[in-house]
Amino acid sequence: MEQAAGCPAVGGSYPQKNAEILSSQYGINLFLAGLLLTFAWAVHAVGISKSHLLSYLITLMLIQLLWMLWYLCRSCTQRRLIQDKDTHAGARWLKCGITLFAVITLILDSFKIGYYIDFSNCLSPTEGIFPVTHAVHTILQVYFLWCHAKDVIQSFKTLERFGVIHSVFTNLLLWTNGVLTESKHQLNEHKERLITLGFGNITIVLDDHAPQCNCTTTTLCSIFSQGIYYLYPFNIEYHILASTMLYVLWKNIGRKVEHHQQNKTPFKFHGITVGMIFGLIVLTSTIAIVVVYLIQIGGSKIKSELALTMFYLHAIFVLALMCTAGIVALLIYRLEDRSLDNSKNPARKLDAELLVGTAAGSWLLSWGSILAIICAQGHPKYTWYNLPYSVLVIIEKYIQNLFIIESIHREQEKVNDDIKTLRIVTISRGSTLSLTPLYKEIYNGTAARDSGDVPCLFKGSICGRENDGGGVAKEETSQDNSLAMHSASDFSFCSRNSVTNNKRRILKNIAAFLFLCNLSLWIPPAFGCRPEYDNGLEEIVFGFEPWIIVVNLAMPFSIFYRMHSAASLFEVNCKT
Repeated sequence: MEQAAGCPAVGGSYPQKNAEILSSQYGINLFLAGLLLTFAWAVHAVGISKSHLLSYLITLMLIQLLWMLWYLCRSCTQRRLIQDKDTHAGARWLKCGITLFAVITLILDSFKIGYYIDFSNCLSPTEGIFPVTHAVHTILQVYFLWCHAKDVIQSFKTLERFGVIHSVFTNLLLWTNGVLTESKHQLNEHKERLITLGFGNITIVLDDHAPQCNCTTTTLCSIFSQGIYYLYPFNIEYHILASTMLYVLWKNIGRKVEHHQQNKTPFKFHGITVGMIFGLIVLTSTIAIVVVYLIQIGGSKIKSELALTMFYLHAIFVLALMCTAGIVALLIYRLEDRSLDNSKNPARKLDAELLVGTAAGSWLLSWGSILAIICAQGHPKYTWYNLPYSVLVIIEKYIQNLFIIESIHREQEKVNDDIKTLRIVTISRGSTLSLTPLYKEIYNGTAARDSGDVPCLFKGSICGRENDGGGVAKEETSQDNSLAMHSASDFSFCSRNSVTNNKRRILKNIAAFLFLCNLSLWIPPAFGCRPEYDNGLEEIVFGFEPWIIVVNLAMPFSIFYRMHSAASLFEVNCKT
Protein backbone atom coordinates (compact mmCIF):
# COMPACT_ATOMS: atom_id res chain seq x y z
CA MET A 1 0.00 0.00 0.00
CA GLU A 2 2.76 2.45 0.99
CA GLN A 3 4.93 1.41 -1.95
CA ALA A 4 2.08 1.81 -4.41
CA ALA A 5 1.21 5.20 -3.06
CA GLY A 6 4.87 6.17 -3.01
CA CYS A 7 5.50 5.61 -6.75
CA PRO A 8 3.81 8.77 -7.98
CA ALA A 9 5.31 10.69 -5.09
CA VAL A 10 8.79 9.58 -6.10
CA GLY A 11 8.13 10.58 -9.69
CA GLY A 12 6.73 13.91 -8.58
CA SER A 13 9.75 14.58 -6.37
CA TYR A 14 12.15 14.70 -9.32
CA PRO A 15 11.08 18.16 -10.59
CA GLN A 16 11.35 19.54 -7.06
CA LYS A 17 14.77 17.97 -6.56
CA ASN A 18 15.89 19.45 -9.88
CA ALA A 19 14.52 22.84 -8.79
CA GLU A 20 16.53 22.58 -5.58
CA ILE A 21 19.72 21.76 -7.48
CA LEU A 22 19.16 24.47 -10.11
CA SER A 23 18.35 27.14 -7.54
CA SER A 24 21.41 26.29 -5.44
CA GLN A 25 23.63 26.48 -8.52
CA TYR A 26 22.06 29.83 -9.45
CA GLY A 27 22.80 31.16 -5.97
CA ILE A 28 26.41 29.91 -6.00
CA ASN A 29 27.10 31.53 -9.39
CA LEU A 30 25.47 34.76 -8.18
CA PHE A 31 27.74 34.71 -5.14
CA LEU A 32 30.93 33.85 -7.06
CA ALA A 33 30.35 36.68 -9.54
CA GLY A 34 29.89 39.15 -6.69
CA LEU A 35 32.86 37.70 -4.80
CA LEU A 36 35.14 38.15 -7.82
CA LEU A 37 33.90 41.70 -8.30
CA THR A 38 34.59 42.45 -4.62
CA PHE A 39 38.07 40.97 -4.88
CA ALA A 40 38.80 42.98 -8.04
CA TRP A 41 37.85 46.21 -6.27
CA ALA A 42 39.92 45.29 -3.21
CA VAL A 43 43.12 44.77 -5.26
CA HIS A 44 42.48 47.86 -7.45
CA ALA A 45 41.97 45.85 -10.63
CA VAL A 46 42.10 47.87 -13.84
CA GLY A 47 38.67 49.05 -14.98
CA ILE A 48 36.88 47.97 -11.77
CA SER A 49 35.74 50.65 -9.35
CA LYS A 50 33.62 50.71 -6.21
CA SER A 51 30.64 51.97 -8.21
CA HIS A 52 30.62 48.71 -10.23
CA LEU A 53 30.48 46.64 -7.05
CA LEU A 54 27.77 48.80 -5.48
CA SER A 55 25.70 48.73 -8.71
CA TYR A 56 25.78 44.93 -8.63
CA LEU A 57 24.72 44.83 -4.96
CA ILE A 58 21.95 47.41 -5.55
CA THR A 59 20.58 45.29 -8.42
CA LEU A 60 20.53 42.16 -6.23
CA MET A 61 18.76 44.01 -3.40
CA LEU A 62 16.12 45.41 -5.79
CA ILE A 63 15.39 41.94 -7.17
CA GLN A 64 15.02 40.61 -3.62
CA LEU A 65 12.73 43.50 -2.71
CA LEU A 66 10.45 42.67 -5.66
CA TRP A 67 10.33 39.01 -4.66
CA MET A 68 9.57 39.78 -1.00
CA LEU A 69 6.78 42.19 -2.00
CA TRP A 70 5.27 39.55 -4.30
CA TYR A 71 5.48 36.92 -1.53
CA LEU A 72 3.91 39.23 1.06
CA CYS A 73 1.04 40.14 -1.29
CA ARG A 74 0.41 36.49 -2.12
CA SER A 75 0.48 35.58 1.57
CA CYS A 76 -2.12 38.26 2.33
CA THR A 77 -4.49 36.81 -0.27
CA GLN A 78 -4.05 33.30 1.19
CA ARG A 79 -4.03 34.17 4.89
CA ARG A 80 -7.27 32.30 5.52
CA LEU A 81 -5.68 29.04 4.39
CA ILE A 82 -4.00 26.85 7.00
CA GLN A 83 -0.24 26.88 6.31
CA ASP A 84 2.39 24.52 7.68
CA LYS A 85 4.86 26.04 10.11
CA ASP A 86 8.26 24.87 11.29
CA THR A 87 8.13 25.52 15.02
CA HIS A 88 11.91 25.14 15.39
CA ALA A 89 12.73 27.88 12.86
CA GLY A 90 12.76 31.62 13.55
CA ALA A 91 12.70 31.61 17.35
CA ARG A 92 11.46 34.83 18.94
CA TRP A 93 14.79 35.58 20.63
CA LEU A 94 16.51 35.17 17.25
CA LYS A 95 14.09 37.62 15.66
CA CYS A 96 14.69 40.09 18.47
CA GLY A 97 18.44 39.74 17.97
CA ILE A 98 18.27 40.36 14.24
CA THR A 99 15.97 43.35 14.85
CA LEU A 100 18.53 44.90 17.20
CA PHE A 101 21.30 44.43 14.63
CA ALA A 102 19.01 45.81 11.91
CA VAL A 103 18.33 48.99 13.91
CA ILE A 104 22.07 49.61 14.27
CA THR A 105 22.48 48.83 10.55
CA LEU A 106 19.95 51.59 9.78
CA ILE A 107 22.06 53.98 11.86
CA LEU A 108 25.07 52.88 9.78
CA ASP A 109 23.13 53.62 6.57
CA SER A 110 22.25 57.08 7.86
CA PHE A 111 25.95 57.71 8.57
CA LYS A 112 26.81 56.63 5.03
CA ILE A 113 24.18 58.97 3.59
CA GLY A 114 25.64 61.83 5.65
CA TYR A 115 29.15 60.88 4.53
CA TYR A 116 28.04 60.91 0.88
CA ILE A 117 26.40 64.34 1.26
CA ASP A 118 29.64 65.78 2.71
CA PHE A 119 31.79 64.31 -0.09
CA SER A 120 29.19 64.48 -2.88
CA ASN A 121 31.53 66.47 -5.14
CA CYS A 122 33.88 63.55 -5.73
CA LEU A 123 31.84 60.41 -4.93
CA SER A 124 29.88 58.29 -7.39
CA PRO A 125 26.05 58.57 -7.19
CA THR A 126 25.95 54.82 -6.43
CA GLU A 127 27.52 55.56 -3.03
CA GLY A 128 24.45 57.64 -2.19
CA ILE A 129 21.93 55.25 -3.75
CA PHE A 130 23.41 52.18 -2.00
CA PRO A 131 22.69 53.16 1.65
CA VAL A 132 19.14 54.29 0.75
CA THR A 133 18.41 51.00 -1.04
CA HIS A 134 20.06 49.05 1.77
CA ALA A 135 17.91 50.80 4.42
CA VAL A 136 14.69 49.94 2.56
CA HIS A 137 15.96 46.39 2.03
CA THR A 138 16.74 46.05 5.76
CA ILE A 139 13.31 47.26 6.92
CA LEU A 140 11.36 45.01 4.55
CA GLN A 141 13.58 41.99 5.18
CA VAL A 142 13.21 42.19 8.96
CA TYR A 143 9.43 42.46 8.57
CA PHE A 144 9.49 39.48 6.19
CA LEU A 145 11.51 37.36 8.62
CA TRP A 146 9.26 38.25 11.57
CA CYS A 147 6.16 37.19 9.66
CA HIS A 148 7.35 34.29 7.48
CA ALA A 149 10.56 32.75 8.89
CA LYS A 150 8.55 29.71 10.07
CA ASP A 151 6.71 29.14 6.78
CA VAL A 152 6.85 25.78 5.04
CA ILE A 153 6.12 26.76 1.44
CA GLN A 154 3.95 24.30 -0.49
CA SER A 155 2.87 26.38 -3.52
CA PHE A 156 4.89 27.97 -6.35
CA LYS A 157 7.75 25.90 -4.98
CA THR A 158 10.11 26.24 -7.95
CA LEU A 159 9.74 30.01 -8.12
CA GLU A 160 10.07 30.37 -4.36
CA ARG A 161 13.25 28.31 -4.29
CA PHE A 162 14.93 30.78 -6.63
CA GLY A 163 13.56 33.76 -4.70
CA VAL A 164 14.74 32.49 -1.30
CA ILE A 165 18.17 31.35 -2.49
CA HIS A 166 18.63 34.72 -4.21
CA SER A 167 17.94 36.35 -0.84
CA VAL A 168 20.40 34.04 0.93
CA PHE A 169 23.31 34.86 -1.36
CA THR A 170 22.42 38.56 -1.56
CA ASN A 171 22.85 38.73 2.22
CA LEU A 172 26.08 36.73 2.01
CA LEU A 173 27.48 39.20 -0.53
CA LEU A 174 26.45 42.14 1.64
CA TRP A 175 28.17 40.37 4.55
CA THR A 176 31.30 39.89 2.42
CA ASN A 177 31.29 43.54 1.42
CA GLY A 178 30.99 44.63 5.05
CA VAL A 179 33.75 42.24 6.17
CA LEU A 180 36.10 43.45 3.45
CA THR A 181 35.48 47.15 4.12
CA GLU A 182 35.96 46.70 7.86
CA SER A 183 39.06 44.51 7.36
CA LYS A 184 40.71 47.09 5.10
CA HIS A 185 40.19 49.74 7.78
CA GLN A 186 41.65 47.44 10.47
CA LEU A 187 44.59 46.59 8.22
CA ASN A 188 45.49 50.25 7.70
CA GLU A 189 45.50 50.82 11.47
CA HIS A 190 47.57 47.67 11.95
CA LYS A 191 50.22 48.77 9.47
CA GLU A 192 50.61 52.07 11.30
CA ARG A 193 51.06 50.28 14.66
CA LEU A 194 53.69 47.78 13.48
CA ILE A 195 56.46 50.35 13.53
CA THR A 196 55.89 51.03 17.24
CA LEU A 197 56.51 47.34 17.98
CA GLY A 198 59.89 47.52 16.21
CA PHE A 199 58.98 45.65 13.02
CA GLY A 200 60.45 48.30 10.73
CA ASN A 201 61.53 45.75 8.13
CA ILE A 202 57.89 45.28 7.04
CA THR A 203 56.93 47.49 4.13
CA ILE A 204 54.12 49.85 5.13
CA VAL A 205 51.83 50.72 2.23
CA LEU A 206 48.39 52.02 3.21
CA ASP A 207 45.47 50.75 1.15
CA ASP A 208 43.46 53.96 1.07
CA HIS A 209 40.09 54.37 -0.64
CA ALA A 210 39.43 57.82 0.82
CA PRO A 211 37.71 60.35 -1.49
CA GLN A 212 40.02 62.75 -3.32
CA CYS A 213 38.31 65.97 -2.25
CA ASN A 214 37.72 68.13 0.78
CA CYS A 215 34.78 67.66 3.10
CA THR A 216 32.16 70.39 3.32
CA THR A 217 31.82 70.01 7.11
CA THR A 218 35.02 68.74 8.72
CA THR A 219 33.56 67.85 12.13
CA LEU A 220 30.63 65.88 10.69
CA CYS A 221 32.90 64.09 8.22
CA SER A 222 35.13 62.93 11.06
CA ILE A 223 32.12 61.67 13.08
CA PHE A 224 30.66 59.83 10.08
CA SER A 225 33.94 58.28 8.89
CA GLN A 226 34.94 57.05 12.37
CA GLY A 227 31.43 56.03 13.45
CA ILE A 228 30.89 53.90 10.36
CA TYR A 229 33.67 51.48 11.31
CA TYR A 230 32.41 51.05 14.88
CA LEU A 231 28.97 50.10 13.52
CA TYR A 232 30.18 47.61 10.90
CA PRO A 233 30.39 44.62 13.33
CA PHE A 234 26.61 44.83 13.93
CA ASN A 235 25.92 45.13 10.20
CA ILE A 236 28.07 42.06 9.58
CA GLU A 237 26.19 40.02 12.20
CA TYR A 238 22.84 41.20 10.84
CA HIS A 239 23.50 39.91 7.33
CA ILE A 240 24.92 36.56 8.41
CA LEU A 241 21.92 35.96 10.72
CA ALA A 242 19.50 36.92 7.95
CA SER A 243 21.19 34.55 5.50
CA THR A 244 20.99 31.63 7.97
CA MET A 245 17.27 32.25 8.67
CA LEU A 246 16.55 32.46 4.93
CA TYR A 247 18.55 29.29 4.30
CA VAL A 248 16.35 27.39 6.78
CA LEU A 249 13.30 28.78 4.94
CA TRP A 250 14.78 27.49 1.65
CA LYS A 251 15.42 24.02 3.12
CA ASN A 252 11.83 23.87 4.38
CA ILE A 253 10.27 24.42 0.93
CA GLY A 254 8.08 21.42 0.08
CA ARG A 255 8.93 19.69 3.36
CA LYS A 256 6.35 17.51 5.10
CA VAL A 257 6.12 18.71 8.68
CA GLU A 258 5.14 16.40 11.52
CA HIS A 259 2.29 18.06 13.38
CA HIS A 260 3.07 17.85 17.06
CA GLN A 261 2.87 20.28 19.90
CA GLN A 262 6.18 21.86 20.79
CA ASN A 263 6.73 22.85 24.38
CA LYS A 264 7.41 26.57 24.73
CA THR A 265 10.69 27.30 26.44
CA PRO A 266 10.66 30.87 27.74
CA PHE A 267 13.82 32.39 29.17
CA LYS A 268 13.79 32.83 32.95
CA PHE A 269 16.34 34.53 35.18
CA HIS A 270 15.29 32.40 38.15
CA GLY A 271 17.97 29.90 39.17
CA ILE A 272 20.85 31.30 37.08
CA THR A 273 22.07 34.00 39.45
CA VAL A 274 25.54 32.48 39.94
CA GLY A 275 26.16 32.02 36.21
CA MET A 276 24.91 35.53 35.43
CA ILE A 277 27.09 37.14 38.13
CA PHE A 278 30.29 35.42 36.97
CA GLY A 279 29.38 36.06 33.33
CA LEU A 280 28.77 39.76 33.96
CA ILE A 281 32.11 40.00 35.76
CA VAL A 282 33.82 38.53 32.69
CA LEU A 283 31.86 40.85 30.37
CA THR A 284 32.71 43.97 32.39
CA SER A 285 36.39 43.07 32.66
CA THR A 286 36.57 42.31 28.92
CA ILE A 287 35.14 45.71 28.01
CA ALA A 288 37.70 47.37 30.30
CA ILE A 289 40.54 45.32 28.73
CA VAL A 290 39.42 46.28 25.20
CA VAL A 291 39.28 49.99 26.08
CA VAL A 292 42.76 49.92 27.64
CA TYR A 293 44.12 47.83 24.74
CA LEU A 294 42.87 50.23 22.07
CA ILE A 295 44.32 53.20 23.98
CA GLN A 296 47.72 51.64 24.69
CA ILE A 297 48.42 49.72 21.48
CA GLY A 298 50.47 51.73 19.03
CA GLY A 299 51.40 54.38 21.61
CA SER A 300 54.92 53.08 22.16
CA LYS A 301 56.71 49.75 22.14
CA ILE A 302 56.47 49.33 25.92
CA LYS A 303 52.78 50.26 26.01
CA SER A 304 52.00 47.94 23.10
CA GLU A 305 53.78 45.00 24.75
CA LEU A 306 51.96 45.64 28.03
CA ALA A 307 48.62 45.81 26.20
CA LEU A 308 49.29 42.46 24.48
CA THR A 309 50.40 40.83 27.75
CA MET A 310 47.29 42.13 29.53
CA PHE A 311 45.04 40.80 26.75
CA TYR A 312 46.63 37.34 26.73
CA LEU A 313 46.50 36.91 30.54
CA HIS A 314 42.84 37.93 30.68
CA ALA A 315 41.91 35.66 27.74
CA ILE A 316 43.80 32.69 29.22
CA PHE A 317 41.91 33.05 32.51
CA VAL A 318 38.50 33.33 30.79
CA LEU A 319 39.15 30.41 28.42
CA ALA A 320 40.29 28.21 31.32
CA LEU A 321 37.06 28.97 33.18
CA MET A 322 35.01 28.19 30.06
CA CYS A 323 36.82 24.87 29.57
CA THR A 324 36.13 23.91 33.18
CA ALA A 325 32.44 24.84 32.92
CA GLY A 326 32.07 22.86 29.68
CA ILE A 327 33.71 19.76 31.16
CA VAL A 328 31.41 19.89 34.22
CA ALA A 329 28.35 20.14 31.94
CA LEU A 330 29.50 17.16 29.85
CA LEU A 331 30.12 15.10 32.99
CA ILE A 332 26.55 15.83 34.14
CA TYR A 333 25.28 14.66 30.75
CA ARG A 334 27.24 11.42 31.12
CA LEU A 335 25.53 10.77 34.45
CA GLU A 336 22.07 11.21 32.90
CA ASP A 337 20.31 8.61 30.81
CA ARG A 338 18.39 10.58 28.21
CA SER A 339 17.93 9.75 24.53
CA LEU A 340 18.80 12.09 21.67
CA ASP A 341 16.26 13.56 19.27
CA ASN A 342 17.30 12.43 15.77
CA SER A 343 14.25 13.73 13.93
CA LYS A 344 14.75 15.81 10.77
CA ASN A 345 15.29 19.44 11.70
CA PRO A 346 16.98 21.81 9.20
CA ALA A 347 17.46 24.60 11.75
CA ARG A 348 19.17 22.35 14.28
CA LYS A 349 21.35 20.71 11.61
CA LEU A 350 22.45 24.12 10.33
CA ASP A 351 23.31 25.26 13.88
CA ALA A 352 25.61 22.27 14.39
CA GLU A 353 27.29 22.67 10.99
CA LEU A 354 27.87 26.40 11.55
CA LEU A 355 29.42 25.78 14.96
CA VAL A 356 32.00 23.34 13.61
CA GLY A 357 32.54 25.18 10.31
CA THR A 358 33.12 28.63 11.78
CA ALA A 359 35.27 27.26 14.62
CA ALA A 360 37.76 26.22 11.93
CA GLY A 361 38.58 29.93 11.40
CA SER A 362 39.98 30.46 14.89
CA TRP A 363 41.56 26.99 14.88
CA LEU A 364 43.50 28.01 11.76
CA LEU A 365 44.74 31.19 13.45
CA SER A 366 45.65 29.30 16.63
CA TRP A 367 47.68 26.65 14.81
CA GLY A 368 49.41 29.42 12.84
CA SER A 369 50.40 31.15 16.09
CA ILE A 370 51.62 27.87 17.65
CA LEU A 371 53.73 27.11 14.58
CA ALA A 372 55.15 30.65 14.56
CA ILE A 373 56.16 30.39 18.24
CA ILE A 374 57.88 27.05 17.62
CA CYS A 375 59.70 28.15 14.46
CA ALA A 376 60.63 31.74 15.32
CA GLN A 377 64.28 32.44 16.15
CA GLY A 378 63.62 35.36 18.49
CA HIS A 379 60.83 35.51 21.06
CA PRO A 380 59.81 38.75 22.75
CA LYS A 381 58.51 38.03 26.25
CA TYR A 382 54.86 38.80 25.47
CA THR A 383 54.76 36.27 22.61
CA TRP A 384 55.12 33.35 25.05
CA TYR A 385 51.65 34.12 26.44
CA ASN A 386 50.33 33.48 22.94
CA LEU A 387 51.15 29.76 23.24
CA PRO A 388 48.77 28.83 26.11
CA TYR A 389 46.21 31.25 24.68
CA SER A 390 46.22 29.50 21.28
CA VAL A 391 46.09 26.03 22.83
CA LEU A 392 43.16 27.00 25.07
CA VAL A 393 41.25 28.50 22.11
CA ILE A 394 41.42 25.12 20.34
CA ILE A 395 40.42 23.10 23.43
CA GLU A 396 37.66 25.49 24.54
CA LYS A 397 35.91 25.46 21.16
CA TYR A 398 36.20 21.68 20.99
CA ILE A 399 34.53 21.26 24.41
CA GLN A 400 31.93 23.98 23.84
CA ASN A 401 30.88 22.60 20.45
CA LEU A 402 30.36 19.16 21.98
CA PHE A 403 28.28 20.63 24.82
CA ILE A 404 26.07 22.78 22.55
CA ILE A 405 25.49 20.12 19.88
CA GLU A 406 24.58 17.49 22.48
CA SER A 407 22.32 19.97 24.28
CA ILE A 408 20.30 20.92 21.20
CA HIS A 409 19.90 17.25 20.27
CA ARG A 410 18.76 16.05 23.70
CA GLU A 411 15.09 15.34 24.08
CA GLN A 412 13.32 17.61 26.52
CA GLU A 413 12.61 15.93 29.83
CA LYS A 414 9.02 14.82 30.10
CA VAL A 415 7.10 15.57 33.25
CA ASN A 416 7.01 12.52 35.49
CA ASP A 417 3.66 10.91 36.08
CA ASP A 418 4.27 11.20 39.84
CA ILE A 419 4.23 14.99 39.46
CA LYS A 420 1.00 14.97 37.50
CA THR A 421 -0.87 12.79 40.00
CA LEU A 422 -1.46 12.87 43.71
CA ARG A 423 -2.15 9.82 45.77
CA ILE A 424 -5.32 9.79 47.76
CA VAL A 425 -5.83 7.24 50.42
CA THR A 426 -9.17 6.89 52.03
CA ILE A 427 -9.94 4.50 54.84
CA SER A 428 -13.44 3.21 54.70
CA ARG A 429 -14.84 0.47 56.87
CA GLY A 430 -11.50 -1.24 57.55
CA SER A 431 -10.27 -1.29 53.90
CA THR A 432 -7.64 0.89 52.19
CA LEU A 433 -8.52 2.41 48.79
CA SER A 434 -5.79 4.11 46.73
CA LEU A 435 -6.90 6.52 44.05
CA THR A 436 -4.78 8.63 41.66
CA PRO A 437 -6.94 11.29 40.09
CA LEU A 438 -5.41 14.08 38.05
CA TYR A 439 -4.28 17.17 39.89
CA LYS A 440 -6.72 19.27 37.86
CA GLU A 441 -9.59 17.15 39.11
CA ILE A 442 -8.45 17.42 42.71
CA TYR A 443 -7.98 21.15 42.41
CA ASN A 444 -11.46 21.61 41.01
CA GLY A 445 -12.95 19.31 43.59
CA THR A 446 -14.33 16.82 41.05
CA ALA A 447 -12.49 13.89 42.56
CA ALA A 448 -14.22 14.39 45.86
CA ARG A 449 -17.62 14.56 44.28
CA ASP A 450 -17.08 11.43 42.21
CA SER A 451 -15.75 9.27 45.01
CA GLY A 452 -18.11 10.50 47.65
CA ASP A 453 -15.21 10.61 50.14
CA VAL A 454 -13.22 13.49 51.51
CA PRO A 455 -9.95 13.56 49.54
CA CYS A 456 -6.57 13.98 51.13
CA LEU A 457 -3.46 15.34 49.40
CA PHE A 458 -0.87 12.87 50.54
CA LYS A 459 2.60 14.24 51.32
CA GLY A 460 4.38 12.04 53.82
CA SER A 461 1.19 11.52 55.90
CA ILE A 462 -2.24 10.03 55.45
CA CYS A 463 -5.72 11.20 56.35
CA GLY A 464 -8.83 9.15 56.77
CA ARG A 465 -12.38 9.43 57.91
CA GLU A 466 -13.34 7.98 61.26
CA ASN A 467 -14.60 4.46 61.20
CA ASP A 468 -16.87 2.36 63.35
CA GLY A 469 -15.35 1.11 66.59
CA GLY A 470 -15.24 -2.53 65.42
CA GLY A 471 -12.61 -1.92 62.77
CA VAL A 472 -10.27 0.38 64.67
CA ALA A 473 -7.41 -2.11 65.11
CA LYS A 474 -7.56 -3.27 61.47
CA GLU A 475 -7.79 0.31 60.31
CA GLU A 476 -4.69 1.35 62.29
CA THR A 477 -2.70 -1.60 60.90
CA SER A 478 -3.78 -0.72 57.38
CA GLN A 479 -2.89 2.92 57.99
CA ASP A 480 0.59 2.06 59.27
CA ASN A 481 1.34 -0.22 56.30
CA SER A 482 0.01 2.32 53.82
CA LEU A 483 1.91 5.13 55.53
CA ALA A 484 5.20 3.22 55.38
CA MET A 485 4.68 2.28 51.72
CA HIS A 486 3.74 5.78 50.58
CA SER A 487 6.35 7.50 52.74
CA ALA A 488 9.11 5.37 51.24
CA SER A 489 7.94 5.91 47.66
CA ASP A 490 7.42 9.64 48.17
CA PHE A 491 10.81 10.04 49.81
CA SER A 492 12.43 8.19 46.88
CA PHE A 493 10.59 10.35 44.35
CA CYS A 494 11.44 13.59 46.17
CA SER A 495 15.13 12.68 46.37
CA ARG A 496 15.24 11.82 42.64
CA ASN A 497 13.41 15.02 41.82
CA SER A 498 15.79 17.04 44.00
CA VAL A 499 18.86 15.58 42.26
CA THR A 500 17.35 16.28 38.84
CA ASN A 501 16.54 19.87 39.80
CA ASN A 502 20.09 20.41 41.07
CA LYS A 503 21.53 19.11 37.82
CA ARG A 504 19.23 21.36 35.83
CA ARG A 505 20.19 24.36 37.94
CA ILE A 506 23.90 23.69 37.41
CA LEU A 507 23.44 23.26 33.64
CA LYS A 508 21.39 26.46 33.38
CA ASN A 509 24.07 28.40 35.27
CA ILE A 510 26.79 26.95 33.02
CA ALA A 511 24.82 27.85 29.89
CA ALA A 512 24.23 31.40 31.19
CA PHE A 513 27.91 31.80 32.09
CA LEU A 514 29.11 30.53 28.69
CA PHE A 515 26.54 32.76 26.95
CA LEU A 516 27.98 35.90 28.55
CA CYS A 517 31.56 34.68 28.03
CA ASN A 518 30.97 34.22 24.30
CA LEU A 519 29.47 37.70 24.08
CA SER A 520 32.57 38.95 25.91
CA LEU A 521 34.95 37.20 23.50
CA TRP A 522 32.99 38.55 20.52
CA ILE A 523 33.69 42.16 21.54
CA PRO A 524 37.54 42.31 21.19
CA PRO A 525 37.92 41.16 17.55
CA ALA A 526 34.71 42.88 16.46
CA PHE A 527 35.95 46.27 17.67
CA GLY A 528 39.57 46.11 16.60
CA CYS A 529 41.31 44.33 19.48
CA ARG A 530 43.12 41.72 17.38
CA PRO A 531 46.45 40.43 18.73
CA GLU A 532 46.77 38.27 15.60
CA TYR A 533 47.49 41.55 13.80
CA ASP A 534 49.53 43.25 16.52
CA ASN A 535 51.63 40.34 17.76
CA GLY A 536 54.06 40.67 14.85
CA LEU A 537 55.69 37.25 15.32
CA GLU A 538 53.51 35.51 12.73
CA GLU A 539 54.33 38.14 10.09
CA ILE A 540 58.05 37.41 10.51
CA VAL A 541 57.64 33.62 10.19
CA PHE A 542 55.01 33.44 7.42
CA GLY A 543 55.61 36.78 5.75
CA PHE A 544 53.48 39.89 6.07
CA GLU A 545 51.10 39.45 3.12
CA PRO A 546 50.47 35.66 3.50
CA TRP A 547 49.67 36.01 7.22
CA ILE A 548 47.43 39.03 6.67
CA ILE A 549 45.51 37.09 4.01
CA VAL A 550 45.04 34.19 6.45
CA VAL A 551 43.87 36.55 9.22
CA ASN A 552 41.45 38.41 6.92
CA LEU A 553 39.93 35.13 5.73
CA ALA A 554 39.70 33.44 9.14
CA MET A 555 38.79 36.36 11.41
CA PRO A 556 35.19 36.87 10.11
CA PHE A 557 34.41 33.22 10.84
CA SER A 558 35.96 33.47 14.29
CA ILE A 559 33.86 36.56 15.08
CA PHE A 560 30.68 34.93 13.78
CA TYR A 561 31.41 31.79 15.81
CA ARG A 562 31.21 33.73 19.09
CA MET A 563 27.89 35.36 18.25
CA HIS A 564 26.41 32.11 16.94
CA SER A 565 27.60 30.24 20.03
CA ALA A 566 25.99 32.87 22.25
CA ALA A 567 22.70 32.45 20.37
CA SER A 568 22.90 28.64 20.66
CA LEU A 569 23.71 28.80 24.37
CA PHE A 570 20.72 31.08 24.94
CA GLU A 571 18.57 28.36 23.36
CA VAL A 572 20.26 25.70 25.49
CA ASN A 573 19.48 27.72 28.62
CA CYS A 574 15.81 27.98 27.62
CA LYS A 575 15.54 24.24 26.91
CA THR A 576 17.34 23.03 30.03
